[in-house]
Amino acid sequence: MLVYAPDLSIILAFALAAIVLAITPGPDMALFISRTVNFGSRHGFATVAGAVTGIAVHTMLAAFGISILIVTAPAAFWTLKIAGAVYLLWLAFAAIRSGTGLTVARASGKVPSLKNSYLTGLGINLTNPKVALFFVTFLPQFVSAADPHAAAKLIFLGVEFVVLSLPIVIAIVFGAKWLTETLMRSTRIQKALNWSFAAVFAAFAVTILTAEARK
Repeated sequence: MLVYAPDLSIILAFALAAIVLAITPGPDMALFISRTVNFGSRHGFATVAGAVTGIAVHTMLAAFGISILIVTAPAAFWTLKIAGAVYLLWLAFAAIRSGTGLTVARASGKVPSLKNSYLTGLGINLTNPKVALFFVTFLPQFVSAADPHAAAKLIFLGVEFVVLSLPIVIAIVFGAKWLTETLMRSTRIQKALNWSFAAVFAAFAVTILTAEARK
């Protein structure tokens, strides 16, 4: 079983990145909050379930797609890693320049079904190009081209992401009203979140680029 798990240092590093990403406001968080505030916690949890399903799909696609690259096109795999590092630097820069990105939509008057909330959560996750690009460019940073168990380790990290982010998004649903008021009014908290996000991913990007430069 341990053969299919990344090293502890990688697990811990990825855990830090996952937690920072989970608490950084974005489309998913805005959806969780808006559904909860407008229609109740059951709808908030339904959208969370949809988003988690989307993450599972992204993880599987990334894991098997990256594994194919490792076997058939090693040069393309390393190019992807470099592109991922550059993308992480761009994310860090964008986080510092932007606000929270949190826009809570108001109710239209018609209460959706729980299935609709679930599908909305799934849809916003699957169709968000930033989420897809994040998984395709970020996950490869934690595997080696020489690792025969790369796909399994990528899936492990995807599961780790879900396990670590679930308690956070559940807390977001329970504290939706407070979060709406706090994140949209407190510039200090907005800046702290943005700088935390930027620092973590910039550090990953620099580590990757310097490691590649030494090869």
